[in-house]
Amino acid sequence: MSNKPRILVARAIFPDLLAKLEESYEVRSNQADAILSPEELQHELSGVVGALVAGSERIDANALAKAKDLKIVANISVGYNNFDVPAITAAGVMATNTPDVLTNTTADFGFALLMATARRITESEHWIRAGKWDKWSIVNNPLGMDLHNTTLGIIGMGRIGQGIAKRALGFGMNVIYHNRSRLPEADEKACGARYVSKEELLKTADHVVLVLPYTSENHHTIGAKEIALMKPTATLVNIARGGIVDDAALAQALKEKKIFAAGLDVFEGEPQVHPELLKLQNVVLAPHIASATEKTRRAMVELAMENLRAAIDGRKPPSLINAEVWKA
Repeated sequence: MSNKPRILVARAIFPDLLAKLEESYEVRSNQADAILSPEELQHELSGVVGALVAGSERIDANALAKAKDLKIVANISVGYNNFDVPAITAAGVMATNTPDVLTNTTADFGFALLMATARRITESEHWIRAGKWDKWSIVNNPLGMDLHNTTLGIIGMGRIGQGIAKRALGFGMNVIYHNRSRLPEADEKACGARYVSKEELLKTADHVVLVLPYTSENHHTIGAKEIALMKPTATLVNIARGGIVDDAALAQALKEKKIFAAGLDVFEGEPQVHPELLKLQNVVLAPHIASATEKTRRAMVELAMENLRAAIDGRKPPSLINAEVWKA
């Protein structure tokens, strides 16, 4: 019988990092990467002192019902809308996430998705593969929208939003933003951004990028009413979370050409995608890969591991969400 503390690794991670954990802990691992049902998750959390989880694991009172030894749930993600933080806190369990390490990679991808959407890159590739390109043409090739010298509107101006704004400066874009709270003047100046109301942003921007966290208050931040405010030539990019956009309303708006195009890395009910979106050419679809470079994903796992080790060793985790548990 091992004397090592027992932990759960709820999703597949890099084998060498799993081996490092096995040096110190008795590990229940899920390298098959199967999504655990709520009942399976509850069972797997019983008897462990720590757990590495991802967005697919809903950590709430039900999941924690039998987790009497649990000290920490370490999310391998910057977002933590899969955490019922009050329930985790009430159980006396520390909750952590992985901020900072994915900021630049995600900002890179957000800008790449913006470019692909505006310039119809995936639609053009499909056009070639379908054998439709028989000659160069001034007007009969897929014509996109410019980025340079246009207005970029960012909703959600945290680290990633600011990263996208700084990238936009290189394209000579005018950057406006809306956020729950206005940035300090120095931060606005650093990313060349001007604060506006949400309504003004939607009416003014040529390109809108969503980078805000998912909360119940942010559910369907963009729906039919908001899309109706946008220019018919505008694009919409969502790298935030599924549920920020009403995907059904967006699909209808794209079908009716109420806006020019959309780029989506996240979806309501993912990995399922609204079937109407799949039928449209004027939407770029990506499978939640904004942070998906090996370097960044490894850094995310390593930070989650450090959070877990700290909690088990009696140290304060570096990216603790519910500090009141530590104080208690």
